[in-house]
Amino acid sequence: MGRLALIDRYLARSIAIPLFGTLVLAAMLLVLDKMLRLFDFVINAGGPVSVVWRMLANLLPEYFALGIPIGLLLGILLAFRKLALSSELDALRGIGVGYGRLLRVPYAYAIVLLLLNLVIVGWIEPYSRYRYQGLRFDLSSGALGAAIKIGEFNNLGKRMTLRIDGSEQKGTELSGIFTAVEDKSGMRIAATAEHGQFFSTDDPDTIIFRLKQGRLVQDSPKFTTPRTLAFDSYDLPINLPSIDPFRGRGSDREELNLVEVASRAYGSTTVSHADNLAARANFHYRLVEVVMMLMLALLAIALAVPPKRSSSSLGIFVAIVMVVTYHKINQYAESAGAQGRLEPELALWLPFVGLVALIGWMYHVIAHRPGGQPIGAIEAVFAKLGKLIRRLLPKRRRLIRAAAE
Repeated sequence: MGRLALIDRYLARSIAIPLFGTLVLAAMLLVLDKMLRLFDFVINAGGPVSVVWRMLANLLPEYFALGIPIGLLLGILLAFRKLALSSELDALRGIGVGYGRLLRVPYAYAIVLLLLNLVIVGWIEPYSRYRYQGLRFDLSSGALGAAIKIGEFNNLGKRMTLRIDGSEQKGTELSGIFTAVEDKSGMRIAATAEHGQFFSTDDPDTIIFRLKQGRLVQDSPKFTTPRTLAFDSYDLPINLPSIDPFRGRGSDREELNLVEVASRAYGSTTVSHADNLAARANFHYRLVEVVMMLMLALLAIALAVPPKRSSSSLGIFVAIVMVVTYHKINQYAESAGAQGRLEPELALWLPFVGLVALIGWMYHVIAHRPGGQPIGAIEAVFAKLGKLIRRLLPKRRRLIRAAAE
């Protein structure tokens, strides 16, 4: 028992490093890819740059939900591949430690990460998706305080145009100001000033724009001629535009938690047929994506062990392709189920059953057939292709040299 405990701890350490490394790397790559687009969106919307970090934080649950299965797969696969290449796997099997016993540690990781992913997919991700969309709405509507772009004409609401040539002290000191305001009665005010500042008031819907050293033109249907005024200081009240509140959560089915989706799919008689189909498709999509993690340990072991006298990494490539392809099939099945072109339950669970049967066969070959190698045929095909390419390359070089001469 003590020897088996040492083996379990050794396996746990071997799996942990590539698992968490892959998870962190995948999340970082997805964050960096999205960060550039978010910076561009926020800057164009004139919002504060700090909101980018809040938006990225709300995207992390989605990225972790995608990265956890890949991290689990590669963690187990790379750990067992290392054991196979160093002949430690043969030694363990020689002393009677079979694949079934070695699966205890991978399945301990799989069950813990499955529960974590279920919480993320079922509850954390829907709420974070809603908050992310709320931030996008606030940016587009200006609720986060749109920045005034220097040297451009800015529209503050429907009745005010503002241009500023210079801004110092983090926007507290403005210079080179032109502003034009029109109220509901038809009163129009156009002013230029050398300096200006914004001040808050007791009314949250009104701010004061204090202009200094400028000229003002006031016109109204009641005036026979426009009035002009030179001033040292002039306080211009500005009514902030009203902003509609963000929509309530639930208009998008992906913002519903797992219980709410199940209720809409099977417990409610008031939803439309289209909403019912969409809820059923989304509910089963989330379930199959999570339950599939139980098969990743078997798939990883089946593809981790290369053929004898080979150190090929083909198994890693095949494993990633299989998981990504299955994920894309599920996305298509959810879409087809939501549109009514396929029955949601069958569209999502039949591919799962097919994947389980394939992985079960692959594991049976590697674990119970002497010398069994589930990717042996693929290895042989790739080896023949490699030899063919190597033969063709010298011929192509000779043809190129002959053409050049």
